[in-house]
Amino acid sequence: MAGSSYGTIFRITTWGESHGAGVGVVIDGCPAGLPLSEEDIQKYLNRRKPGQSKFTTQRKESDQAEILSGVFEGRTTGTPISILVRNQDQKSRDYSNIMNTYRPGHADYTFDAKYGFRDYRGGGRSSGRETIGRVAAGAVACKILESLGIQVMAYTKSIGPVSIPEQDYDYSVITDNTLYMPNNQYAEKASAYLEECIRSQDSSGGIIECRVDHMPAGIGETVFEKLDANLAKAIMSIGAVKGFEIGDGFQAAKASGSQNNDAFSSNSDGIYKETNHSGGVLGGMSDGSTIVLRAAIKPTPSISQPQDTVDKDGKPLSLTIHGRHDPVIVPRAVVVVESMTAITLVDMLFQNMAARMDKIAEFYSKTR
Repeated sequence: MAGSSYGTIFRITTWGESHGAGVGVVIDGCPAGLPLSEEDIQKYLNRRKPGQSKFTTQRKESDQAEILSGVFEGRTTGTPISILVRNQDQKSRDYSNIMNTYRPGHADYTFDAKYGFRDYRGGGRSSGRETIGRVAAGAVACKILESLGIQVMAYTKSIGPVSIPEQDYDYSVITDNTLYMPNNQYAEKASAYLEECIRSQDSSGGIIECRVDHMPAGIGETVFEKLDANLAKAIMSIGAVKGFEIGDGFQAAKASGSQNNDAFSSNSDGIYKETNHSGGVLGGMSDGSTIVLRAAIKPTPSISQPQDTVDKDGKPLSLTIHGRHDPVIVPRAVVVVESMTAITLVDMLFQNMAARMDKIAEFYSKTR
């Protein structure tokens, strides 16, 4: 299988299946000397692991990170970092009834069409557990960004019809509720809506928003390696994501140029924009303002209602899915969006180091 690696200089490769022995990631291109421990990675993994609330799957996984290589005496060595998380609570028998059946909303049919074979236990490689490797790598990327003064923060903007207006955001309460929403009152409304979904044996989608503060201007390229294009690829590579936008996004299509353009101004600190309709990116490069992106997450496809489908031979049947499934994916996907954003930013920051001859000369003149 191709396509399990992402990045150019800071490059990650995820591996493993939902019901295999484990899942993990190999990170190549991390500089030597970064303080890193399993606890640093665990903080991020704990945000996506199952069993956090009644709105997440009750699969019992500790999701404990094991660093197998690339770290010595608490610091990265510059060699590939390999991180393993062992699977502990697989219940493959829950999937025996869909061995030859195509689940609506899943990758079962497309996997068979491509390979002529699939691991039907929980979705195999296309399972959400693949994102464990992304989150582990994201923890490393976030440590790099923090050392540069760059902050990445993702949160749930909406679940189903419950959406938080920007003026009602309170970032200090994001971790106070299990839905990771920046407003506890809206989190209560969203919880009530999810209770309705559970009662009707249905599921919900939502929107995750991510903001990046203190990103320097000029990061990204102007053609195929645009910062926003690479962010779009990174976010859209997450299994449940069906839409991506940056800044005003699709709302920009309804605006006029005079409304959408961000006026420039300056003060003693330098040049800045008075508004941020662009979402922090102009011409494929960061413009120094806050980067704001959003990911639309589809409803969990595994629901307990009977659904019409067919088997491998095309025979029609009614399928009722059993097992342990999230009625909403959004809260656990928040840290995945944050991680993929951080990985992309680190990779493009590293690529940018070769953009200017004067900066290269300045760097190497200090090493003589």
